[in-house]
Amino acid sequence: MEKAVGVMEWSEIVVGIEAADAMCKVAEVQLYLATSICPGKFMVVVGGAVADVTTSIRHARDNYNYSVVDQIVIPNVHPDIFPALTGTTAVDAIIALGAIETYSVPSSIIAADAAAKAAAVQLIEIRLARGLGGKSFVTLTGAVDAVRSAVEAGCAEAQNKGLLIASTVIPHLHSQLVKHLL
Repeated sequence: MEKAVGVMEWSEIVVGIEAADAMCKVAEVQLYLATSICPGKFMVVVGGAVADVTTSIRHARDNYNYSVVDQIVIPNVHPDIFPALTGTTAVDAIIALGAIETYSVPSSIIAADAAAKAAAVQLIEIRLARGLGGKSFVTLTGAVDAVRSAVEAGCAEAQNKGLLIASTVIPHLHSQLVKHLL
């Protein structure tokens, strides 16, 4: 079964809560996140079969579209996305660190998926707009050249949406910072 992720972000919290309920009722999706985010927005992340995720997102878009900030469906999503979203990625060491910062939750997930598919890297975390003023960021690790390629691919996707803020590649991260990122 092909796995997909769908994300919606609303500028109104109450609309997002109502839409999240409808999204879960209209299709067989796994609700990964349904939460308020900065600055006073609401986000929903669902996963499952491509057809179900597409149905769920389409239903929310068609029925709760008056305050949608951004939305995506990524079919055949990279398997590292779900652990990175939920903070359950097991990372033993950071070789080189890559980071991509965006203006929206969906754009960070698109960037993370593109980065993970572009090179042999491991996603560490996708931090989604909580305490970040509505911004999001992705961190990843791997060999320096792989991290550079991955960050470049992820940035290109976020830039296509016009939502890229910044990125960095740090070849040899200081050991004191490593423990704060794992």
